[in-house]
Amino acid sequence: MSEPQDFDGSGNTQRLPVLEKTKDAENDTTGPGRSSAAPVHDPLPTLDDTYDAPGHRFWSARRIPAAILALLLLFGAGAFLYDITAVRANRSAMSWRRSLARQLAQRPLDDTWVLVGAGIAVVLGVWLLVLAVTPGLRGVLPMRRTHADVRAGLHRAAAAMVLRDRAVEVSGIQSVRVRMTRTRADIRAVSHFRELDDVRADLDDVLTDAIRSLGLSRPPALSVRVARAGRKG
Repeated sequence: MSEPQDFDGSGNTQRLPVLEKTKDAENDTTGPGRSSAAPVHDPLPTLDDTYDAPGHRFWSARRIPAAILALLLLFGAGAFLYDITAVRANRSAMSWRRSLARQLAQRPLDDTWVLVGAGIAVVLGVWLLVLAVTPGLRGVLPMRRTHADVRAGLHRAAAAMVLRDRAVEVSGIQSVRVRMTRTRADIRAVSHFRELDDVRADLDDVLTDAIRSLGLSRPPALSVRVARAGRKG
């Protein structure tokens, strides 16, 4: 290819300067006005088989039991305080407190109503103790912690939905039922073709990988059962 030339009007030609592309310019695909240096990003975090920190269960706020107990204590304390204040002001005590004091003084300890009241008080006390020492929120599965300041949880219904969606992708599966607990995942599948052993093996592989991908702190044990679809009629 001949070099570009230009006429200066006097019949003579002059050579035009040629811009040579450098190797870096040829490899620059960032477009005009942009730097040729590619931005550096940190790699995306991935889930591996190691546990950076144990994930404990989430504690429930117990708002409803706490609200009920607070209202009962407020009502009882307010009533007794009002009655004691009235007695100190030279007024007669309320009839319900006089009746309660008389009943407690006259009834023996083996009386039926005394035993019933004591049993109710024991049951309520045990219930409050259980609420105080147990975390609750059984429907939330703790996930692995990769950062000290971040805690994540997965609802059991969502985890069961993920397992069911992965299970129906297996060839030969007609329907799937998933029962998810904190420690176990029970899979009940119905197959309408293929050998049951082959379907069960594929389900084991797919669901094991699905449970690992959930990123749970304590992956549930997997239980898979495959049955043949019943004939109609």
